[in-house]
Amino acid sequence: MLTKILTLMLTAGDAATGAAAEGAAQGLNIGSILTMILPFGIIIAVFYFMLIRPENKRKKSMQKMLSELVVGDEVTTRGGLVGKIVKIKDDRLTIQSSGADGMTFQIMRWAVSSKGASTEEAQ
Repeated sequence: MLTKILTLMLTAGDAATGAAAEGAAQGLNIGSILTMILPFGIIIAVFYFMLIRPENKRKKSMQKMLSELVVGDEVTTRGGLVGKIVKIKDDRLTIQSSGADGMTFQIMRWAVSSKGASTEEAQ
């Protein structure tokens, strides 16, 4: 009698592990993998289109604006100084303030934050 009970317990245990393995194999199909990966793909796409892509466009337009600076352009620096470019030498710009004193100062090209209308366009 004891041997029959032990045999039944062992076969029931084997059947249970076999059924669990079979269920795990069926549960890990393409559909469940897709439902696990799809949300991550959507999050990555949202981050790309909402954060990374606009930042790259802004950097590209800023670099283009800095490379197109010419003598006579009115610029605003990152520190808030406004003036007209009177001389360009490599990455240094000499700017004349638009005040009554007409003071000139040198800044680096990267310090320009925005460009106004150039004198050729204003005329």
